[in-house]
Amino acid sequence: MRGSGKKNEIFSIDPGLYMIVGNYGSGKTEISVNLALQAASNGLKVAIADLDIVNPYFRCREASQLMSEAGVRVVVPPPAISNSDLPVLMPEIKTMLEPEGNKVSIFDVGGEDTGARLLSTLVEALGSKPYNLWQVINARRPFTSTVEGCLKLMRAIESTSRLPVTGLVGNTHLMAETSRSIVMEGWELLRKVSESSGLPIVFITAPEDMAGQIQGQIDAPVLPLRRYMLPPHLKQAAGATNRAEARLKPIGRP
Repeated sequence: MRGSGKKNEIFSIDPGLYMIVGNYGSGKTEISVNLALQAASNGLKVAIADLDIVNPYFRCREASQLMSEAGVRVVVPPPAISNSDLPVLMPEIKTMLEPEGNKVSIFDVGGEDTGARLLSTLVEALGSKPYNLWQVINARRPFTSTVEGCLKLMRAIESTSRLPVTGLVGNTHLMAETSRSIVMEGWELLRKVSESSGLPIVFITAPEDMAGQIQGQIDAPVLPLRRYMLPPHLKQAAGATNRAEARLKPIGRP
């Protein structure tokens, strides 16, 4: 597990390779974008690969302009890419498998075992190189509201990707309706999943205006989350306003 942060602290990503997986609606893309922007604001050299060929609505490429302006290199597969084509058509993906020095590589992976299958094409190229494969859990999503459901998804992702999950990330939310009690509900489930799986909790997320309230109540670092990914019906309404505001303040800083 890579990353910095303890109880009562803000999570901060370290140089390394990160693959973010989870079920549909878990928020893995939002987390990938937030981590990329945070790392860039901390002076790290960041590359993020959009490996979600499953969901056309929530992909990190939707925030590519914002990330590019922040100094993040965004790697997007061609539209006609398939699982078997990835290593051949995307040689830059291979270079991301072994980040050196102050480099960060983030793979935003497609949903569930279907999306994670694409990672299996990288197993040979990855070899024994160190990596972090984090499963994002949203307790308010179908099929991951129980320990059994989370473990079942974990086993499916590990089977299709041919890579073991190395850590857990809590991201329980209801978008704009997220409350402190909802975040804490997710924390309790995450603890049980950690106990059952033996995997460490890397961090949990909370809306920026709520992160301070959560920090002192859990035994894990917190990542203050800013929302960049919007459902299609809200994108036009939000428009340039949110993007302009997002550039003003680095993530996790007052």
